[in-house]
Amino acid sequence: MNEFSQLLESLVDNYKKNKQKVNIDLYKIPVGISGRHIHLSQEDLDTLFGKGYKLTPIKSLSQPGQFACKECVTIAAKKGCIEKVRIIGPVRKQSQVEILRSDAFKLGIKPVLRLSGDIKDTPGITVIGPEGTVVLKEGTIVAQRHIHFNNLQAKERGLKNGDIVSIKTRGERSALLENVSVRVGDNGYLDCHIDQEEANALGLGPKDFIEIIIQGV
Repeated sequence: MNEFSQLLESLVDNYKKNKQKVNIDLYKIPVGISGRHIHLSQEDLDTLFGKGYKLTPIKSLSQPGQFACKECVTIAAKKGCIEKVRIIGPVRKQSQVEILRSDAFKLGIKPVLRLSGDIKDTPGITVIGPEGTVVLKEGTIVAQRHIHFNNLQAKERGLKNGDIVSIKTRGERSALLENVSVRVGDNGYLDCHIDQEEANALGLGPKDFIEIIIQGV
């Protein structure tokens, strides 16, 4: 083998190794499993728990600055109610309730699939706390599955905020899931968010990973 052939073979080997490394390192994403929960505005928090109330963090969550709180509330609609719905902090500009699809049928409301923050024309719900009650005119959603990235992580993968990708899971119940939204933020932490029902159906746990499938990769 002459010198040129050796060089060519070396370049091909390096390409294959680098391509494999990219597939493993960049497209393998940890799973974050989300149950039903609620985000509250300070105004609604005051009504439910008392003026000037401060949330009590008990556990930090994967996305920087977010935390599960000691406080829980009851949510109610025309067909039923669900108790002990965990509050996620910090407070937001608008209150928002994220439920599972089966919860919607128990409550008697239409299950609307949305990304967090996109609550226009979504069902309302009643929230009951120890000191008062809040009637939300809108803000009840079933969370659309999505992946969080920071700006660098998204750029490394050729992705931008709002892109839609597919993901592949492993294990006995392996599956290909489409319509997974890409969410990019300055402080995003690499994490694929699916809800508890999807995780149960796919046999996924909080220590598992998914693989992003992008057209052309």
